[in-house]
Amino acid sequence: MFKISSEKLLQACGGQYRLLEMAFQRMHQLNNGMPPLVKPASKKNSTIALQEIAEGKVWIADKKAKPDEEAG
Repeated sequence: MFKISSEKLLQACGGQYRLLEMAFQRMHQLNNGMPPLVKPASKKNSTIALQEIAEGKVWIADKKAKPDEEAG
């Protein structure tokens, strides 16, 4: 069984909103057939997504920097 503290998850991603966004996006990818990046400790995609976040296997690219807009 996979157990991780919420504090460790928040530290891994930088805040509650970012954690929610990362978990939702990764869970959506897993639901659409992408393979897990870790050895799953659960059959639930939500738990697998949190496990991947805790282990640093997934992240969200920064949306603020857009190279196309800066070049213009």
